Amino acid sequence: MKVLIVDDDPLICKSLSLTLRKEPDIQVAGIAQGGRQAMEFCEENLPDLVLMDIRMPEMDGLQAARLLKKQYPGLRVVMLTTFQDKPNIEMALKAGAEGYLLKTERIGSIADKLRALECGAAVMDSKVLRTLTSPQVRSLELLTPREKDVLGLVTQGLSNREIAGQLFLSEGTVRNILSVIMNKLQVKNRTQLSLAVMGIMDVEQ
Repeated sequence: MKVLIVDDDPLICKSLSLTLRKEPDIQVAGIAQGGRQAMEFCEENLPDLVLMDIRMPEMDGLQAARLLKKQYPGLRVVMLTTFQDKPNIEMALKAGAEGYLLKTERIGSIADKLRALECGAAVMDSKVLRTLTSPQVRSLELLTPREKDVLGLVTQGLSNREIAGQLFLSEGTVRNILSVIMNKLQVKNRTQLSLAVMGIMDVEQ
């Protein structure tokens, strides 16, 4: 997995780079100090994932995430920031970010979070989940037993084909069920769906 680190703090970049370089399956493709540099880097050497701060000079992480996802839909973007307010979280998700981590996260655990993202899991700090789902929590009681079965497999990172195989359904039926679930829980994609479920579970515990 090739990762581009984007942050205007040299110490953060150095710490992340040193830690991630120790992982045999992760390659630090480069370091950019702002959104504009990240755009330029991706034009020449597209990484698999961008780990990016929000507040940066010239072009912030939210704008960069929006432009990068538009230009490279397959590129994964994870925000790594100090901000855990709801507006920033929601704007990051709307921009297409697949994950949102806080800089208070232990740096050594970030590699595990990035691997989880590669496997299809949602990547979200627990504090961010509480911010995102509070005070109003969407209840899973809205779902039928079959919808809960499908949702459970989605949160495990299974594809529609894999879910269909496990539940003895057609892929078309799985897609239809997923559409109904997303409508009930008011989310737009699989990442937001997984994050919503994680937030509900976190609040209910």
